[in-house]
Amino acid sequence: MNSTKAAVVKVALVTGSGKRRVGAHVADALAGRGYALAIHYRSSAAEANEAVAHWKDRGVQAVALQADLTDEQAVRALIGRTLDHFGRLDVLVNCAAAWKSKRLEDVTAADVRHYFETNTLGTFLCSQQGGLAMVKQKEGGCIITIGDWATRRPYLNYAAYFPSKGAIPTVTRTLAVELGTRNPAVRVNCILPGPVLLPPDLPEAEKQQAIQATLVKREGRPEHIAQAVLFFVDNDFVTGVCLPVDGGRTIFSPDSAE
Repeated sequence: MNSTKAAVVKVALVTGSGKRRVGAHVADALAGRGYALAIHYRSSAAEANEAVAHWKDRGVQAVALQADLTDEQAVRALIGRTLDHFGRLDVLVNCAAAWKSKRLEDVTAADVRHYFETNTLGTFLCSQQGGLAMVKQKEGGCIITIGDWATRRPYLNYAAYFPSKGAIPTVTRTLAVELGTRNPAVRVNCILPGPVLLPPDLPEAEKQQAIQATLVKREGRPEHIAQAVLFFVDNDFVTGVCLPVDGGRTIFSPDSAE
C-alpha cells in the first residue's frame, strides 16, 4: 500500500459533488470530520477539479472521479477507482440527481425513463457496489441516499420525477437489510429534503410559495442536509430510516391552517 493510502483514516465518496450544490456542502462537512474525499462528477470536470484543488489547499486528501451513474460498468469502475486510490470506503452519500418541472400532458416515456435511470438506478448501483465493498471491511460503512419529502404529498408538474424518488425509501430499506445481514456494521439510511437551495431561476412567486408552505417559514440551507448526513454517520444504531429535513412540509399543508 502506498503512502497516500497509509495516511488515510476514513474515506467518503459523494456523488454529484463536483458542482457547488448540496453534494459539495456534504463533502465540506465530511472533510471537516477528517474524511478524505472522492468527488464524483458526470460532466462538470472543470468544476470538480477546482473543488479538489480547494480541498487540497485545506490539507484534505481528495480526488475527482468521473462516471455515468446509469452505466453499471462505470459505477463498478467508480467504486474500484476509489478503493484503488484510498484503499477503503467508509461513507457513500448519493447526492447526484436530476429534476425539472414538466406538465403531465408533455411527459414522455423517455422522461420517466431518464429520471428512473438517473435517480433510482444510479442510487441503487452506487449503493450496491459501494455497500458490497463496505461488507468486506471489518468496520463496515455508512450509505446515505437522498429521496424527496414530496413523494408523500406530490405537487403539480413533476409527474415524471416523483416516481423515481418515491422508490428511494424502498431501495434504502432493501439495501439496509441486504448489506446489514452480510455485515452488521454496514448501515443504509435516507434523507428526504424539503425546499433546500432552490433553483436560482425559480420564479420568486414559486419560491415564496414553497417557503410559506413550511412550518418554519424559511428556505432550508445545504448545511441542514449536511448535518443530517453527519447524524447518520455518527449514530451507529440507526439503519433503514428515512428522515425528512423539510421544515415540516411532510406533516403540514397550508390549507390545514385555514
